[in-house]
Parts: sequence; structure tokens; C-alpha cells
Amino acid sequence: MAKNNLKKIREEMLLSKSALARKAGVSSLTIDRIEKGFDCRLDTMRKIIYGLGLDVSEKGRVFGGE
Repeated sequence: MAKNNLKKIREEMLLSKSALARKAGVSSLTIDRIEKGFDCRLDTMRKIIYGLGLDVSEKGRVFGGE
């Protein structure tokens, strides 16, 4: 399981899991699992980064230095 900052960043943006899920086009369960440290596909990472309104170059800020 990978350590990530998704929950911290999402909460700083005052977004609920369901709001981020809608913006990213993924399920709330997916957001929940990633926040708990489960791995996800690169495509899902990209969707979440765009859902947060960030650029792909900021991937490390959200998902760590993978």
C-alpha cells in the first residue's frame, strides 16, 4: 500500500469524497480506498489529479514520489 496525501489535499480544498468522485469521474469507494493507501491505476490517478484541479506535474504532491 502506498502512502499518499489525497485525504489531506481533498480536505484542504473542502471537498467531500463524493464531490471529488463526481469531478474525477470515479466512485466514492475508489476515493475511499486510495485514501486508505490502496494502489490505483495510473488512469485513475490522472482523473483524480484533474478532479482536484491540479496538473499532472503535481502528481508527486498527491501520490508521493513514485
